[in-house]
Amino acid sequence: MSDLTVRDVLRVRDFRLVWIAQSISDLGDGLTNLALLLLVNALTGSTAALAVMAIVLAVPPMTIGLVAGVYVDRLDRRRVMLAADALRVAVVLGFIVVRSADQVWILYLLGFAEATVGSFFTPARMALVPTILPSEGLLAANGVSQASRVIAATVGAGAAGVLFGIAGSAWPAFVGDSLTFAISFLLVLQVRSVRAAVAPPASVPAAPPAGGGIRAELAAGLAIIAHSPILVGTLVSVGVLMLGLGAVNVLFIPLMIGHLHVPATWIGLVDVAQTSSMILSAVLVTALARRLRPTSIVTITLAGIAVLVLLLAGVTAVWQVILLLFLVGWLVSPLNAAASTILQTAVADEARGRVGAALNAVTSGASIASMAAAGVLGAAIGIQNVFLIAGALTATSALVAFLLFRRVNRRHEAAGYTGSPALGS
Repeated sequence: MSDLTVRDVLRVRDFRLVWIAQSISDLGDGLTNLALLLLVNALTGSTAALAVMAIVLAVPPMTIGLVAGVYVDRLDRRRVMLAADALRVAVVLGFIVVRSADQVWILYLLGFAEATVGSFFTPARMALVPTILPSEGLLAANGVSQASRVIAATVGAGAAGVLFGIAGSAWPAFVGDSLTFAISFLLVLQVRSVRAAVAPPASVPAAPPAGGGIRAELAAGLAIIAHSPILVGTLVSVGVLMLGLGAVNVLFIPLMIGHLHVPATWIGLVDVAQTSSMILSAVLVTALARRLRPTSIVTITLAGIAVLVLLLAGVTAVWQVILLLFLVGWLVSPLNAAASTILQTAVADEARGRVGAALNAVTSGASIASMAAAGVLGAAIGIQNVFLIAGALTATSALVAFLLFRRVNRRHEAAGYTGSPALGS
């Protein structure tokens, strides 16, 4: 069977419901993420308080998220998503009670709670999609999901700024986010026809049966990853990539304003350039699926991003930044879609929740480490040298992916196996 297009997967009712639910939730996330920062800044005027909020939101996926993956594999994924949406309807409304600087700790507490609940929703959705769509449609599905996520986050953040400016308060954004979770709940509630899950490659061992406690099941899930070169290759390469890109994200504004000496208004134009290419590249994912394996897409896009980040280290004009980040955007969506497809097809269904949670933990942990080091390194060795290091790390991630994926390909060729969606057919 040939690979399905975006149009094909959107014709599948249950996937369409899940996709719309995700898109609406992402819109709400964009509202709340910026509204929280605006509220903390308005109440405290402290950059340290803003940093604490960012850390509070980032910690759950890389800690509690691993345990969440165990429960996602134990329970009905659809019900996990419904419970997560229902809880977040109430949690987000709690932000409204914070009115003064001495109540900011409530924002931290509720923000941590919301991020924790989200750590259950994300791997549950990732594990649910392969039970709705055939394997030939997963790359297109992940591509359109990535594009809608970018659009929703951008629109949500923009709306949060407008609402905050008009109302002089963050409560409209929080109410809006609560409504998006309620709508998402109603949409997921209508998902009914869940078929047998996509079978993994013949060489992938099934996960051990549930039992033995949370710790034992978590250890079993991590052991599955450790013994799978394709899973290790995907997680390690994405982790190393984020070690580099986290620093780029932190130092981007200093590069524009401090090094290139351009007005802050240019930053919005650069964001538009990258966002537009990430959206347009959703179309590219389907075309690539007909010609390349997901493993090849990961390797090629990582190599391309490495080259572009290295070129960013030598920019002398803002038009060069716009061009390079526009090109980066074309590679990011196919990379994310291919990586998700690999994780969905290279492991047995009963372990997909733990693998999805591991991906979230790796990306969150690497991003935090990179962002923490960026400020120190930027001051010590200069922004452009940090970009060179980031480019070198991204190139390393491409090399890791190439070597580990080649090892997997050789194993399958030697065994005469050609049926893995992750490896091609």
